[in-house]
Amino acid sequence: MKVGIIGGSGYVGGELLRLLLFHPKLEVTLVTSQKYAGEYVHTIHPNFRGVTQLKFTRYKLSEIKKNCELVFTALPHGTAVKFVPELLEAGLKVIDMSADFRLKDPENYVKWYGWSHPAPELLKEAVYGLPELHRTEIREAELVACPELHRTEIREAELVACPGCIATSAILALTPMVKSALIDNERIIVDAKIGSSGGGSSPSIASHHPERAGGTRPYKPVDHRHTPEIEQELSLLSGKPVRVALTSHAVNMVRGILSTIHTFMAREVTLKDIWATFRSMYEGEPFVRFYRYKKGLYQYPDPKIIVGSNFCDIGFEIDQRLNRLVVFSAIDNLMKGAAGQAVQCLNIMLGLNEKTGLENVGFHPV
Repeated sequence: MKVGIIGGSGYVGGELLRLLLFHPKLEVTLVTSQKYAGEYVHTIHPNFRGVTQLKFTRYKLSEIKKNCELVFTALPHGTAVKFVPELLEAGLKVIDMSADFRLKDPENYVKWYGWSHPAPELLKEAVYGLPELHRTEIREAELVACPELHRTEIREAELVACPGCIATSAILALTPMVKSALIDNERIIVDAKIGSSGGGSSPSIASHHPERAGGTRPYKPVDHRHTPEIEQELSLLSGKPVRVALTSHAVNMVRGILSTIHTFMAREVTLKDIWATFRSMYEGEPFVRFYRYKKGLYQYPDPKIIVGSNFCDIGFEIDQRLNRLVVFSAIDNLMKGAAGQAVQCLNIMLGLNEKTGLENVGFHPV
């Protein structure tokens, strides 16, 4: 399949290119950038020196339509929506990396992003691209015989809206508990710590090295924009409203997210119950690992050991004294939180093994 990246000069665009160039079933035909048109891609993404001679081109619909069957839109929030409708109309499939099609209620864009959605009709068509939520409740033997039954919504989608990075981390950790009604849906606290690449490639005083290095800085302690995504998807799973309090912190690392999630149990549960709940939800999932080790340094999830991989590591602990369940969720924000997840969705759309092009593990040490 011939694919392109619309807006390829940022960190997510670069990470997409790293994965797509080595994908055995894809050919990257173009990468657009208005700012760097005419420049070699490796001028901005130096890790591609000697790997590709692709140059950035300007956005031109006729060229994209001629050279691509599917495109990834890696544009800023509020910008992708200006291009996606005409890309779809041109017959292209689109995997969007921005927030522009994640929320189903157009009023939420006014409330959380401060602008009215110009294409609300597409919000119903867009499929939320978190593959593990599209788990078909059928036997493994049936999946082997008829794999097209799996992840049907993503497989048949024309427009996939990739989730936010913090939202991915939180939803994967909370889904088994919410779906099994083990926790109080009204008392969920997500404490997320994220590396500097989560802020994108455009520099600011907040990303300036003397200001960021060595610090742990709260930002968006309330009203974080990923909150409505988390509540939307978990409420759909639960069948009842789910309320989430999300606070984020900028920490002294480049890549990675660790979400520490405080929940309160709706009924008495044991460690065995928690294990069984995670296992029933995620057994067989290629990119979700859940563990609680008693030996070694990494007894609970740590984003340090999954950098560069598409894994989400989930761990937990029960606070019997306060009837509290603490869940930990670690991802690489540029992989499972962005580019890796997008390629996982692409594999599903093409009927390929989800792991194709994504089987690398994280680095250690790093």
